[in-house]
Amino acid sequence: MYHKIDGSEYRRIFVVGDIHGCYKKLMDALDRVQFERSVDLLVSVGDLADRGPQNIECYELINANWFRAARGNHEQMAIDVLAGGEADSWMANGGRWFFSLDDSKKSQVEQLIKQAEQLPLVIEITTEHGKYVIAHADYPSDEYVYGKAINQHLVVWNRKRLSAAMKGESEEITGADKFIFGHTPLVKPLLFKNQLYIDTGAVFGNRLTVIQIQ
Repeated sequence: MYHKIDGSEYRRIFVVGDIHGCYKKLMDALDRVQFERSVDLLVSVGDLADRGPQNIECYELINANWFRAARGNHEQMAIDVLAGGEADSWMANGGRWFFSLDDSKKSQVEQLIKQAEQLPLVIEITTEHGKYVIAHADYPSDEYVYGKAINQHLVVWNRKRLSAAMKGESEEITGADKFIFGHTPLVKPLLFKNQLYIDTGAVFGNRLTVIQIQ
């Protein structure tokens, strides 16, 4: 469920919001920051595919040595369907592309989705600027502890913390300096206490947010 990254192993570290198949937007964003794959690291908040035009390319990022990702609810929907679950929810939320693939492409993507099942739900990154925690939707506790048992469904789906914060009811999560989440499309990144939300709806025509944390 948890994965730890030592920031000292990389020159620079960036975190990207929900990509949703927008592979070209991602590559353009990395070009803008002159990302170097041999020394830099990109960490995703999850939701690599669905809705966008280049879903396979985005799933293939899982195998890039300069890339890490937390598991999002869209990966979870795909994982659940491959495990025999109903496809309706995934199809209604942008997963229809998968079912129109030919057999060889579908087989390739099925393997990638099985790899996505191994993605952590929570990524902890220790940097020269402090401890960052990356998860898709929320860290469903008011105190972060590495390895702590938490509700896995809430990690990838919960919007209650953000909804409360947008009403002026925000509280710090202790145990780390900053938490970075995606999941909910926003006009621009929003910071509430020590929680930063960076899904800016790239797949809906907006900018893909990439922030540098080291």
